[in-house]
Amino acid sequence: MTQILYLHGFASSPASRKACIFQERFRAAGVDIQVPNLAAAGFRHLTLTGQLEVIESAAAGRAVSLIGSSMGGYLAALYAARHPEVQRLVLLAPAFGFARLWADSLGEDTVAAWQRDGSMPVMNYATGAAEPLDWQLMEDARRYEEEPAILQPTLIYHGIDDAVVPVQASRAFARTRTCAELREVNSDHELMNVVELICAQSLEFVTG
Repeated sequence: MTQILYLHGFASSPASRKACIFQERFRAAGVDIQVPNLAAAGFRHLTLTGQLEVIESAAAGRAVSLIGSSMGGYLAALYAARHPEVQRLVLLAPAFGFARLWADSLGEDTVAAWQRDGSMPVMNYATGAAEPLDWQLMEDARRYEEEPAILQPTLIYHGIDDAVVPVQASRAFARTRTCAELREVNSDHELMNVVELICAQSLEFVTG
């Protein structure tokens, strides 16, 4: 059976509620799912490039299907665009255009201060505390395309009330890609009120 990897979101971890629910539901169905720690190099030194290397190490050259949440969804698409052995994708409120999206949310003054100082405190939900995050994350993220050119069958879930990553980002992405199906749901960025439905449908999609 194709290996399945779940990619958690920014400032999150394999212990996130959504990751744990996916693990429990998939394993109850007899399907193995792995959740690599994308911040293996440490939160302060987080970059997209470093996270893609973690995914590559976990995939180990095998055929894989990827389920990604928020930044994890964007990373899944970036990885799939570079690795044809990826079979299928499930993207949960994917943060397409992460660098631009986050810069817009922070504002010009905060971004300028971050670049000037070299780091800034950011809430790390994996530890429950604010921790320094190096400017290298933004510098590295700006090197990547906002909408990866994926060809694999892709299922996207996005909450219509998402205030973190607007649903319009997924609408624009899916509109120009015949491989992608967008399912809009009555939820916010976390998708927790519909997580059981998403789990069941994702399981059917990646194992079908």
